[in-house]
Amino acid sequence: MSKEKILVIQTAFIGDVVLATGIVDKLHAHFPGADIDMMVRKGNEGLLKDHPFLHEVLVWDKKSGKLKNLFALLRKIRATRYDKVFNVQRFAATGILTAFSGAKYTVGYDKNPLSFLFSKRVKHIISTGAHPKHEIERCNDLISDLTGNIPEKPHLYPSVRDEEAVHHYKEHKYITISPASVWFTKQFPVEKWISFINKVPYDLTIYLLGGPPDKELAEAIRTAVHHPKVINLSGQLSFLQSAALMKDAFMNYVNDSAPMHFASSVNAPVTAVYCSTLPSFGFGPLSDKQFIVEIEEPLPCRPCGLHGRKACPLGHFKCALDIKDEQLLNSLRA
Repeated sequence: MSKEKILVIQTAFIGDVVLATGIVDKLHAHFPGADIDMMVRKGNEGLLKDHPFLHEVLVWDKKSGKLKNLFALLRKIRATRYDKVFNVQRFAATGILTAFSGAKYTVGYDKNPLSFLFSKRVKHIISTGAHPKHEIERCNDLISDLTGNIPEKPHLYPSVRDEEAVHHYKEHKYITISPASVWFTKQFPVEKWISFINKVPYDLTIYLLGGPPDKELAEAIRTAVHHPKVINLSGQLSFLQSAALMKDAFMNYVNDSAPMHFASSVNAPVTAVYCSTLPSFGFGPLSDKQFIVEIEEPLPCRPCGLHGRKACPLGHFKCALDIKDEQLLNSLRA
């Protein structure tokens, strides 16, 4: 008898892939003999390197030959003859892959324009303060009929090589700071990071984390502070090496961005700084030890949208600038 074949599709951003990994772990627990594959956009496959429960990682190159590569993947998906396909996205391209996959059982959100062709349509519920719903709960809705209603937290799996690559950074007590974000209004300002770092006790080493595009921003922070133990590791570590380093940190400071989900994936202590967005949107930290930092006084303009913006619509950016250093320092004392 041939193995059952399952495909999970999530070709959105880094953090979205991390949050969808709970589906993989839960499907493996309920279908231990199945071959489970996951499809991601090119650049995110490193998150799943050596994943113990994945048979194959499919990669969609969206930047060069987007449609050509999409239909090449569709041919591969149809040839693989998946039994089940779970689509974590709400866009037409992945709807095409799901609807025409040839799988016996296809599931996706009702907001996907191709969802009328799926075996099952799941209502996509936006989280609100009055009715909070975390993204991992939304992900679990896709598989709950088969695996139950309790969602699985995200998990990344740094290898022994990843652990060895960052081992020497762990010789002293340390914290990490991931200062960057793709969106301006999600990013705690450089001058605020500098002010905070200058008040961090000198017995703590501070590692600045991020990808290659974040190296310049992190270096601007490093050269401006007078704390003697600030090291810029931006662009030097892989996704999984960063997660491995975060795992044993005394504290990890992040924006409302992918590094927060890295922390959740290895249950690392985390302090998440929210500027224009809110934890109630459903993308908050999931670590056992977690702290939320946001402006203490309510602002009538906050939030200014579900996602970050390129600039503060009103020009004052009070949701970030009025956060106090003491709020960040408090999680070092807890």
